[in-house]
Order: sequence, then C-alpha cells, then structure tokens
Amino acid sequence: MDLSNKVAVVTGSGRGLGLAYAKDLARHGAAVVINDVDKETADKAVAEIRALGGRTVAVVAPVGPTETAQQLVATAVEEFGRLDIMVTNAGILRDAVVWKTSDEAFDAVNTVHLRGTFTCVREAVLRFRAQGAGGRIICIGSPAGQRGNFGQTSYSGAKAAIVGMVRTWSMELQRAGITANAVCPVAATAMTETMPIFRPHIESAKKTGTLPALLRRDIGLGTADDAAGIITFLASDEAADITGQAFAIGGDRVALWTHPQLSGISYHDNGWSAEDLAAEWPNLSEHRESVGEEFPAELTGGGK
Repeated sequence: MDLSNKVAVVTGSGRGLGLAYAKDLARHGAAVVINDVDKETADKAVAEIRALGGRTVAVVAPVGPTETAQQLVATAVEEFGRLDIMVTNAGILRDAVVWKTSDEAFDAVNTVHLRGTFTCVREAVLRFRAQGAGGRIICIGSPAGQRGNFGQTSYSGAKAAIVGMVRTWSMELQRAGITANAVCPVAATAMTETMPIFRPHIESAKKTGTLPALLRRDIGLGTADDAAGIITFLASDEAADITGQAFAIGGDRVALWTHPQLSGISYHDNGWSAEDLAAEWPNLSEHRESVGEEFPAELTGGGK
C-alpha cells in the first residue's frame, strides 16, 4: 500500500497509539507531521520515524485552539507541499464520577478531544477543498463513547460526539471527495495499564511478550501496533469509497459499530399518556439496553 505521495498530520503522536499510527503511515511512504505538548517526546518520535527512513517534522503545541490547528496544516504544506490526511488522536483524561467532576476538568477534556478534533478537521477541510483532490479525515473515538464507562463523563461524552460529527462530515464532504471515518481502538497503553481489570494481564505480557487470546480475540485488546494498520488503510486510495463509518479495532479483532436503532416499537392511538406508558413499559422493558463494556467472567475473576 503506497502512500509515498501523501502527507499526514497525526495529533497526539509523540507516544502510544498516536506514535504507532504515525510510524505505520511513514512506513508506507507518507510524510508525517508529529504533534505533542512535550518537545522532548515529540523530538524522540521524530527521531524514531527518521530512523525508519521516514519524512517527518514536529509541531509542539496543545491541540484545541484554532491557532494550533492552523499551525499543523501550515507546517504540512510548508514542509511537504500539501496535506492529504488528518488523524485527530490527541486526548487527555480527567476521570471522576459526575458529582466530583469540576468545570475545569470537564472543559480540559472537551477542549482537547472535542474542540481539538473540530478545529483540526475544519482547517484540514479548508486545505483539502483548496487543493481540490479530496482528502482523508480519521478521528479517534472510543468504546466508552459508544457504551459509556463509569467515571468518564467528560471522555465518554467527547468520544460519542466525535463519532456524531464524523457521521455529519461524511455527508457534508462527500461531493468534495473527502472521506470522514472514526476509529475506536482498544490497546495496551499507559492508559489501559491503569485499569484494574487489565493490569495483571498487561504486566504478564511485558514478561512473556504476548497477550492472552482472551484479550486479543474476545476483548479485542492488543498492542498499539495492532491498531495502526486501519489508519493506513483508511488513508489510502483503496478506502476512497469508505466514509461515515465507526470502526472498532484491537488485538485480533476488527468490527463496525452500528447506529443506535429503535427497538420494542409500540403504537397507541392519539398518543401516549403517562398511564398508557406505565402500562406498556413491561413490554418495552424486554428491549432495554445494557450500559458499559461487558467482559467475560474469566477476565473479571468470576469464573465460568
């Protein structure tokens, strides 16, 4: 898969999943603009990619403000002549239950994840439309945005909104030949290492070099590199007809997240009173949805 004529920006790419995405794009020939808030981290990422023979530069700036988005796009154009791919990966966590979530924490998470995605995509689209040769928008979501996750009001909300924006952008940008897709990865990173349910398995994997099949196949959790190929694929010409989709990827598993669908549909002539709804609820309740991730009993310690 040849991306040698492509130029990409990957936000939050100094380490973890973002670096894996950037390295895979570079490995397939794309020039890559690295982004991180820490200069030492960004410089190290640039050195790693150049050691692979890749073309890359770094922009050290926090994602969120329009000025950063403009700097990222301008750097791609100044250094490599164009922009073809925008990958919005930058993110932070400020986990807390809702009654302990401060305004500052909520705003910080949404500034990076949600506003940062919006501003970077907007600037990329302006450039894509000026070039007149299409483009690729790839936004990083999360299973937390699809199913919710305890203690992650800000993060879950931002990630759900990102997928909603991607669906909208796929319609708005179709005539310009610009695709917009979301990827919801699950990988063993510094973030997932903090989760008690995964910690012992990840610690074991550091010693053995492999994650168990329970994680790789049943949960769809693997390494950061396992989640990188889909970014390169969606950035390629082979994915020119794929847009408006939300992919789940991790370990040995890939899938598509579906739209929420109506279920348990009932009708009542002349509308529904509160009493009518109370009477109907036992029928509707058979279709109620679960919330949060569902894990095998072997992983939670409950046994089979």
